[in-house]
Amino acid sequence: MNFFDAQDRARRATRWLVVVYIVATALIVAGVTLIVAFALYSASNPGYGQADFADRHSYLLVITAIGTALFIFAASLYKTSMLSAGGGKVAASLGGKLVATDVSDPLRQRLRNVVEEIAIASGVPVPDIYVLEEESGINAFAAGFAPGDAAIAVTRGALELLDRDELQGVIAHEFSHILNGDMRLNIRLMGVLFGILALGLIGRMIMRGGYYGNMMSSRRDRGTSIALLVGIGLAVLGGIGVFFARLIKASISRQREFLADASAVQFTRQSTGIANALKKIGGYSQSSYLTAADPEEVSHMLFGTGARLFGMFATHPPLTARIKALDPTFDESRYPKVDPLNRQAPGGKMPGTDALGGLAAAFSSGAVAGSSDAIVDSVGNPENRHVEYASALRQGIPESLYDAAHSKDLAYLLAISLVLDRSGKTLPRQLGLLNERLGAQRARLVGQFANQLAPIDDRYLLPLLGVSFPALKMRPAAELNFLLELIRRLIEIDGHIDLFEYCFYRILGSNLGQSIDPPGRSKPGATSTQKQRMAMLNLLALVADHGHTSTADRDQAFASGSALLGDWAAGFKVEARREHTVAVLDQSLDTLSGLSNQERRRLLQAITTVATYDGQLTVTETELIRVVCAALACPLPPILLSLTA
Repeated sequence: MNFFDAQDRARRATRWLVVVYIVATALIVAGVTLIVAFALYSASNPGYGQADFADRHSYLLVITAIGTALFIFAASLYKTSMLSAGGGKVAASLGGKLVATDVSDPLRQRLRNVVEEIAIASGVPVPDIYVLEEESGINAFAAGFAPGDAAIAVTRGALELLDRDELQGVIAHEFSHILNGDMRLNIRLMGVLFGILALGLIGRMIMRGGYYGNMMSSRRDRGTSIALLVGIGLAVLGGIGVFFARLIKASISRQREFLADASAVQFTRQSTGIANALKKIGGYSQSSYLTAADPEEVSHMLFGTGARLFGMFATHPPLTARIKALDPTFDESRYPKVDPLNRQAPGGKMPGTDALGGLAAAFSSGAVAGSSDAIVDSVGNPENRHVEYASALRQGIPESLYDAAHSKDLAYLLAISLVLDRSGKTLPRQLGLLNERLGAQRARLVGQFANQLAPIDDRYLLPLLGVSFPALKMRPAAELNFLLELIRRLIEIDGHIDLFEYCFYRILGSNLGQSIDPPGRSKPGATSTQKQRMAMLNLLALVADHGHTSTADRDQAFASGSALLGDWAAGFKVEARREHTVAVLDQSLDTLSGLSNQERRRLLQAITTVATYDGQLTVTETELIRVVCAALACPLPPILLSLTA
């Protein structure tokens, strides 16, 4: 699977959805206008001429057409705005309960561990985790506009009836929707279709009111009759809208489910986990159906079908077809009988803590790098080795720091400690600033975290930050903005920027920014091509300057990367960028947020070429590559030697 191609397919599907929406809206507007015209004409005096009718009612019919179009658009906009508040809002609206960051229940702890491991392996922040407590069917979904505001939800049935491997397959399936851009498409689909469906609801309300008005009226006045006719017409149009809305959802959803299943297999390197989860759905009396929540609106988002939808209205491929794509030998007569009383105890295959030793060598500073194409191809395309590495890495985090990352109060202080100067040169000044801004007690706790982090390998820091995001996002927006401003001051306290610290600041700001102001509500402004090109060169110069000690190597590395950007980059020379402030680097990355997918791929290819020019990758270089990917919404898994050898 190619991440950039998948994103392009999602964008094409979105454009197709917009076209269908415009056509459907135009047809509905025409239909409503004709219905109102027919109702008015039927209620007119006998012998009323068509010319007279047009003269008297043309203004009203124009108002009807405009009003109908505005109503549909406003309803869609309203629904999309509600959904853009974050994936957690969608999960909560379906009855989901947030899994506490410091959960002690073994089943929910297992769920949290699986989600964290796949998030680390995918290169995205850990999403909020919800459980649909009232749903006994086996199901799950991912919701949100972007990884920074995403949420993963599973039903109580999935939590209790799936073993660890099966649960991992389901969660990997949902993460593939996050990486493929399906979440944003699903939210937009819900918003667009709501405007069309709302019209039918209004029609039924008008029809009901007109009917009771007729029943109560002694002389069946014309106004009531017109309202009844309009209501019937709108209800019919609404029914037609429901028909086509279901077709639209089904046509978009089915093939994306096959893709997500295949991606889940790539995640886990074995098809039995997700295949067995699907088999349990087939052999379970409650299947994957939702009962406490209305499945119609979200059926296209779910792991399994949430309602009994068949044929052309089915939002998912047939269950047996999905299983046979994973296990060609499967016979549908062999669906296992699932007993809800036989609940799964936490368990399943877990890498031993010594597994990190072997994997660590692949991530160590100075590892020989090979093809930069392999690094770029891994964007949004994690494999089982990434999951194994992430699992071992998560288990290797010191318990006190791991617990702090899951604490609503301590995660805030831990995030600050992650950007403190580990060399100790500016640490006293940083602690002085913290004492001034946070108070002596909290500043002392930050210092204690810094002492615990001092001997830890750098490869733990970024995952530790990612694990802390759910706890951080529980804080008010004002506190998160204060946190970002404080960390910026800590980084710039000596007038220079430490690149490693900046990477953490940028990822923190990017993902918390998505939580504070979900990206579905606004889009970055247009940026000139010239500014984008200069921003690309700034980033290449930054990587070249920090990754190569000699001037000659730096210049040659920069030239090797800039040559991949196009003829326009010829002749530019690298300059030292150590004097750049956080604001300048932020501006460069923000400028590049409007790049097309092909331009993003070309830029990442150039950056990795510069970083690997000397045949080595340092931790700082790998984290810089990852922060650029995060800023460009291109999630990059941990860079392992096996990817580049």
